[in-house]
Amino acid sequence: MTALTAAANRFWGPLSRLGLMFAVWVFALDQLCKFWILKIVNLDERPPIQITPFADLAMAWNEGVSYGLLTTNAQMLLVALSLVITAALWLWLARSTTPLAAAALGLIIGGALGNALDRVLHGAVADFVHLHWGTWSWYIFNVADVAIVAGVLLLVYDGLKSPPVRRD
Repeated sequence: MTALTAAANRFWGPLSRLGLMFAVWVFALDQLCKFWILKIVNLDERPPIQITPFADLAMAWNEGVSYGLLTTNAQMLLVALSLVITAALWLWLARSTTPLAAAALGLIIGGALGNALDRVLHGAVADFVHLHWGTWSWYIFNVADVAIVAGVLLLVYDGLKSPPVRRD
């Protein structure tokens, strides 16, 4: 095996294509939804729109890490951190052994890159889905956030259901 082949194997595995498909799909869907919310609906220029008794479209600009936590003006630092984490997740994807793990990692990568692009373009992440019931209210979030949370949950599930890998 040549050094080039060994390096390529480090960055591309048998399930990388599946993970990449999920990442591209999530990234595109997230950015399409944000374009629609910002440019067609103009949600950042109007009051919240009630969709159901428990869900509204409401604009929020998240300058924090997750759900507005750890708010910072250093958005490019958060972009750099997102890119480093995405690279680590890609290396994990290249070594993934189950389609579920590959899909989950693709969901997380696509979501992370979608939110990172928001930080570059807008200086914050565009969030617009608000769930609530009575006096209970959840954070405002977006498609990328849903993909990241779903990906993490699927990774946990995959880890719990898969038998441990023996290394002899």
